[in-house]
Amino acid sequence: MNTEERNKAQFRRTYEEGLNRGDLAVADELIDPDCLDHEGHPGGDRGPESMRSLITMLRTAFPDLHFAIEHLVAEGDTVAGRLTMSGTHEGPLMGIPPTGRSVRQASMHFVRFRDGKAIEHWGVRDDLSMMRQLGVIPSPKEISSEPSKEASLT
Repeated sequence: MNTEERNKAQFRRTYEEGLNRGDLAVADELIDPDCLDHEGHPGGDRGPESMRSLITMLRTAFPDLHFAIEHLVAEGDTVAGRLTMSGTHEGPLMGIPPTGRSVRQASMHFVRFRDGKAIEHWGVRDDLSMMRQLGVIPSPKEISSEPSKEASLT
């Protein structure tokens, strides 16, 4: 197996074993201690602990969490993946109490590898869509159907 295929396999394991199955130990196998997660919060953006925290947070909020890997591309030491996350919001998520609603969220992730371990991660997620699905942020349709403040003042 060439390096690009090995890196794609490690990317898959991160999502399938770590996030989908909740295997926290896989973080030590797949994430370099010096790995920088550009999407992690300050102080929680380095190494395997960053991945363990993410797995715990997401699986607490969405016990039926599932990431579907839609497409992977590898070039050199970097793997790019297009994913769809789905789950039912049954636990707290970043201060949002459980809503019982199901969500689907599209995302793109770029992971750079060295010696079979992730050393850098960038992610782009459709958080706005997820917040709308959770009912935290109204959709444009909901906003346009609300009576205007001007109309209520007259």
